Amino acid sequence: MTESGPQATPTTPVRVCLYSDDSDTRRAVMTALGKRPHPDLPDFEYVEVATEPRVIQVMDAGGITLAILDGEAVPAGGMGIARQLKDEIYRCPPVLVLTGRPQDAWLATWSKAEAAVPHPIDPMQLAETVIRLVRDRLGSAAATTS
Repeated sequence: MTESGPQATPTTPVRVCLYSDDSDTRRAVMTALGKRPHPDLPDFEYVEVATEPRVIQVMDAGGITLAILDGEAVPAGGMGIARQLKDEIYRCPPVLVLTGRPQDAWLATWSKAEAAVPHPIDPMQLAETVIRLVRDRLGSAAATTS
């Protein structure tokens, strides 16, 4: 795997790799976040992914600002995928893992994910977490290109 590619700017969208084998989960995340979860961020563009090989392919291609991975997906859970991405992609984008329950947040530490949000999805908690991760990513990307 290679370094993550170009990041969003005020005129280009935030690209979110959204992984779950469950289309209802993907839809719930996109509904909770919408096209633009905060006015000072660019529009969001979702890359929906339902299989582990496709996650790896999308992330390896670069240009992703944030990955949201379903820890309850089968047969490959998002936590294992998160750990692989963090180990193999130089300057890997931040990863948010959707956990089965709040008590599973400690597993996100093992997975090297920057954040975890439990099922069922709380739209406010998800939006606050995603906004923080995207701002941090865009801020650090701007600092490295200055």
